[in-house]
Amino acid sequence: MNKLYPSAEQALKGLVADGQTLAVGGFGLCGIPEALIDALRDSGVKNLTVISNNAGVDGFGLGKLLETRQIKKMISSYVGENKEFERQYLAGELELEFTPQGTLAEKLRAGGAGIPAFFTKTGVGTMVAEGKELREFDGQTYVMEHALVPDVSLVKAHRADKSGNLQFRLTARNFNPAVATAGKVCIVEVEEVVEIGDIAPDDIHLPGIYVNRIVHNPNPEKRIEKRTITEKQGA
Repeated sequence: MNKLYPSAEQALKGLVADGQTLAVGGFGLCGIPEALIDALRDSGVKNLTVISNNAGVDGFGLGKLLETRQIKKMISSYVGENKEFERQYLAGELELEFTPQGTLAEKLRAGGAGIPAFFTKTGVGTMVAEGKELREFDGQTYVMEHALVPDVSLVKAHRADKSGNLQFRLTARNFNPAVATAGKVCIVEVEEVVEIGDIAPDDIHLPGIYVNRIVHNPNPEKRIEKRTITEKQGA
C-alpha cells in the first residue's frame, strides 16, 4: 500500500477539523513537522487542543498557529521561548495544561500502548496534582495521570519507505515515536522516501503499521532555536 501523498495539504485533507486534539512531534524546533504545521495553518481549522513538548517560537513551528489563533489549548512541558504564547496565556486567551516532561512522554506512550492511566510521584504536592486522584503505594504518595490519545498525530522522521516504516535521525527522534503511536491517525513528514525493502528490518525505528499518510519534504528549514557561540580563549 502506497501511503505517500503529493503535498502536506493533501495529506491533511479529510483528517483535520475544528475542535480536534492534535499531537505534534519535536523538541523545541528539533524534529518538528514544518510542512505539516504550515499546511495545518493554511487549512484554517480552529479551536484546536495541541499536545507538544514545546509551543514553538514566535513566527515558527507551532508559534505560527498561535499567531493565527487556531489553538485554544496547549498540553505542554516547556513554553518559555514564545512571547505570543505568554501574552495569550496571561490574557486568559489560551488554556494551558502544564505537564512535566517525563509525564508528558509517558502519557503519550501509555496512549499508544492502550493503557488508560498510570501513577507517578512526579508532581505530588504541587499544582500539577491539583484535582487528580492520589494513591499510596508502599508508604509513598502517587498521582494518577490519564493517557493521551489525540485525534491526529503530526510526526517528523528522516526516512520512510512507501509502506510507512520509519527511521529517525539522532536527537530529532525525541517525542516523535510516542506521538506517532498515540494518535488515532498518524501523518508523517520525511526528508527521504525509499522503496519498500530498502530499509533493513533492524534499522526500522517505527513500523509502518502506525503510519497512515506520508508527505515528502526534502528541504526543511530546520531553524535553530537558540544559536550559541563559545568565545575562544584570548580572543
